[in-house]
Amino acid sequence: MADHHKDEERKDESLMEKIADKIEAHDSSSSSSSDSEDEKKSSLKAKVYRLFGREKPVHRVLGGGKPADVFLWRDVKVSAGVLGGATAIWVLFDVLEYHLLTLVCHGLILALVGLFLWSNAATFIKKSPPRIPEVIIPEKPVLNFASAVRIHINQAFSALRDIASGKDLKKFLAVIAGLWVLSVLGSCTDFLTLLYIITLLLFTVPKFYEKYEDQVDSYAEKAMSELKKQYAVFDARVLSRIPRGPLKDKKRD
Repeated sequence: MADHHKDEERKDESLMEKIADKIEAHDSSSSSSSDSEDEKKSSLKAKVYRLFGREKPVHRVLGGGKPADVFLWRDVKVSAGVLGGATAIWVLFDVLEYHLLTLVCHGLILALVGLFLWSNAATFIKKSPPRIPEVIIPEKPVLNFASAVRIHINQAFSALRDIASGKDLKKFLAVIAGLWVLSVLGSCTDFLTLLYIITLLLFTVPKFYEKYEDQVDSYAEKAMSELKKQYAVFDARVLSRIPRGPLKDKKRD
């Protein structure tokens, strides 16, 4: 009887071991399938084309912080105020042809006259005179701003020097095309209107792209593939026949 009882226990243990092995095999297969699905999803995400090779969100591409919030209309009141102020400036100076120096002088005249009358009338109406704050421009923000401007100007000069030295033909052609487009725009409109158009684009294009980025990226991918084909044809027919400069020969030597 004892031997029969031991045999039954062994059978039960072997049966439990088989069930456990099957469960582990099923878990491993499910985990491997889930891992493969995750890898497929990540590879699909990596293969999705983004405009200009963008890997960051639009908010981070615009620099993040308050400027990006303003351009993407995170705070509607602030964005509407900034855009309304830019529109008012454009209408005032471009449409109505009001001059900046005249506006500044008229504003200072009104402010000084109002404060002067209020200060002298305060003794008659028995009220406290206006408290005119003392305005002092701090030195540190001015120096930081000047240093940042200097860095960007030096970077621009360095980039122009590299382009002019003939190291990158694509960048040279892109800069020439950009300058030509700017010259055409400058001949069609004045500088203030151009700044206002750029402001409108900054307040509309990023918001539109953030809302419809998948559709825009799909169309941009098709456009970029077509541009690459046209550039390959142009390279084969024109650029490849241009004699190479001395810089490339020196690098090969």
